[in-house]
Amino acid sequence: MFDNKFIKIGKDVIQFEINALKKLKYSIKKSFSSVVKKISSNKNGRLIISGVGKSGIIGKKWAGTFTSTGTPSFFLNASDASHGDMGMITSNDIVILISLSGNSEELKNIIRYCSRNKNICLIGVTSNKKSILYKSSDLKLLIPSVKEAGPENIVPSSSTTLQIALGDALALSCMKLKNFDRVDFKRYHPSGALGTKLKTVSDLMIPKKNTPFVNENISLKNSLQIIKRAGFGVLIVRNKKSETVGILTDGDIKRNVHKFENMKNLKIKSIMKKKPISVDKDMLASQALFMMNSKKITSLCIHEKNKKNKTIGLLHVHNILKANIN
Repeated sequence: MFDNKFIKIGKDVIQFEINALKKLKYSIKKSFSSVVKKISSNKNGRLIISGVGKSGIIGKKWAGTFTSTGTPSFFLNASDASHGDMGMITSNDIVILISLSGNSEELKNIIRYCSRNKNICLIGVTSNKKSILYKSSDLKLLIPSVKEAGPENIVPSSSTTLQIALGDALALSCMKLKNFDRVDFKRYHPSGALGTKLKTVSDLMIPKKNTPFVNENISLKNSLQIIKRAGFGVLIVRNKKSETVGILTDGDIKRNVHKFENMKNLKIKSIMKKKPISVDKDMLASQALFMMNSKKITSLCIHEKNKKNKTIGLLHVHNILKANIN
């Protein structure tokens, strides 16, 4: 019974926040679009986010999410702004102030500062239409009033969930408007699990200068020497126009080396695999690994701009596994 009591409380809290998110969803209207367009079109200024208390903590999260999705921004502590850091806000900047009440004392100095400078756009995020923040803002985002989860309606919970969700909605909308894609996102997250997940074949491939290219007319005997020297267990076969026409593995060579009496004159084009599988350099390495596994191969040719016959590198399954991609 004791455990069931707390399970119920946990579920009730989550349900309160779900109900609040539903209200937020239906409150998203033209003002939201106006804010997205304003943030995305700002080329000369920065995006500055400020708030106090729980809203300040969430403001830091907003700044991080915007920055990582292609809209550089930073968080400005409201108290510090009133003690010398106000100069961090300059002409052409966009300032987002987050405050449920819209009347927090710590924000009033920033509101006055922005209001006096016509080249600073103030965006107010609040639940109070009668507040100084709402009335003073150039653009306004009204968060619906919701009942907090838990007893007495006093613990910031449902309202802070709304603030987090609204920040994500704004950042990802700007990301979409700017055509900020997976490749851009990867540049902002080069390390850690996310960076590994977003690695492309171009990050791991053997570059063109180190790729073992051979002409289709070399002998099988010579190809064996070259493949040993290269150390990759594979050769990329090209014609006289430097177009990729095949691929040859050490396994192919070993299987055929004893089948022919005149190995000295046997050309590799007679035993190579024609039309080798080639993938774009921007393919995720995880996708390339899946392709290798499904086709039971260990190497892929790499191309760019749909020029599959112009190999720019070689990807071996060992390159992927060494990067801990699975």
